[in-house]
Amino acid sequence: MIERLTSIMARLRDPVDGCEWDRVQTWSTIAPYTIEEAYEVADAIARDDPADLKDELGDLLLQVVFHSRIAEESGAFTLSDVVAAISDKMERRHPHIFGDAVKSPGWETIKAGERAEKSDPSALAGVAIGLPALSRAEKLQKRAARVGFDWPDAAGPLAKVFEEIEEVREAGSDTIAEEIGDLLFAVTNWARHLGVDPEAALRAGNAKFEARFRAIEADGGDAFAAMTLDQKEALWQAVKRRDG
Repeated sequence: MIERLTSIMARLRDPVDGCEWDRVQTWSTIAPYTIEEAYEVADAIARDDPADLKDELGDLLLQVVFHSRIAEESGAFTLSDVVAAISDKMERRHPHIFGDAVKSPGWETIKAGERAEKSDPSALAGVAIGLPALSRAEKLQKRAARVGFDWPDAAGPLAKVFEEIEEVREAGSDTIAEEIGDLLFAVTNWARHLGVDPEAALRAGNAKFEARFRAIEADGGDAFAAMTLDQKEALWQAVKRRDG
């Protein structure tokens, strides 16, 4: 079946008879769609919707085929090379299954060895810039912690959160964005020490806000937009009480 999909993409990318939109795309122009499709996969999983998950996984697979087709046209690599590379990686990272090792040395140990073979020896190497900012902050903190740069417990990052709040309050217009960034980084670190996934926590917070806001819109009806802030706050508190 994958051959059918690759043939479709090749046809769409045909420089003469292909789709006008598809044939002018580049890795850079479709990268945002790749990220979006990954999030839509995660959303289908969160909603426990297998039928939608099937469709979203297809959309994500199309992105892999699309990127690979662009690469093949320039002679960089092919889809077969992509499959071979990930197959090699999975076997290499499971030596206790596919090799002679008695037990696994650990996923992160193996990955650290792979990073050491590359040009950037930093403990932070390989943390993707394109990750959501909260997830990337957590990964950077975890990498730093592995080489001993970390607070011994949650009290340290909590104190740092309060310190950063004060710095935000004292910041001028030219530094407030930077200070807000430092505060968010500190909150992420505190969450990590508490064993909380900050990305998942914020996603849940977003969902809660959306559900409650939609509820107060419904309760307010056509008059909602014209209500005072105090009236809207009263509706909000009523919804919170209903939620328990």
